[in-house]
Amino acid sequence: MKTRRPPRRIVLKFGTGVLSRPGGSSLDAAQFRRIAADVAALVAAGDRCIIVSSAAIAAGVPVMGLSGRPEDLHGKQACAAVGQPRLMRLYEDSFRRHELLVAQLLLTHDDIDSRTRRRNAHNTLERLLEHGHIVPIINENDSVAVEEVRFGDNDQLSAEVAILAGASHLLLVTSTDGITDAKGRRVPKIADLHEAEALVRPEKGAFSVGGMRTKLEAVRSALAAGIPCTIIDGRKPGQIAAAVAGRNAGTRFGVS
Repeated sequence: MKTRRPPRRIVLKFGTGVLSRPGGSSLDAAQFRRIAADVAALVAAGDRCIIVSSAAIAAGVPVMGLSGRPEDLHGKQACAAVGQPRLMRLYEDSFRRHELLVAQLLLTHDDIDSRTRRRNAHNTLERLLEHGHIVPIINENDSVAVEEVRFGDNDQLSAEVAILAGASHLLLVTSTDGITDAKGRRVPKIADLHEAEALVRPEKGAFSVGGMRTKLEAVRSALAAGIPCTIIDGRKPGQIAAAVAGRNAGTRFGVS
């Protein structure tokens, strides 16, 4: 008789560029449906999935009647405040198709740093994951916190969540096909982060807060805790399943 493997814990971080339409002016509902199907397949296979999601600000831009992402901090926080409910509603509708529930957790780095609040966040995550059919969705509390709004697009938060949850894998799902070399060819595996840093270019999307460097910082944090990471293109079908299975997808860091 085939022995059922123990459930894996997979943290998937979705960047703004993956979740929004070109230009970042609104959310891409088709992307949410595809992401929900990919994650639902993992859950059906017995895995436990946690999503760290950006795009609350992008979701709020059209609600606020703006033509583009605001430049000032308070404007971004206001967009996040009105955009977060719309973001969660789209996740809820997309996962309901697969008979899965979603749960919202809004965290800040202070929540992770505080021993008491970290323990509370950990206990809440554990209870949600025990349910088996709930997908926790975590975002930084952008209406009161400023770190990810200014710099990281939830990259570092995803590493902290992966460590908090004892994840077996961290997937950074972005709008680029992992790390590419000087000729634009994808690098499938990288053992030395210094090699990756030498290949990183400064460009990033207009609605992306973090660039590849912030993703590498998140990779560094996760690897230090023994959690392998993969950076994949969230616009390419099949990448999530391939990365989790250890197949050739995006750029993989660490040993599976």
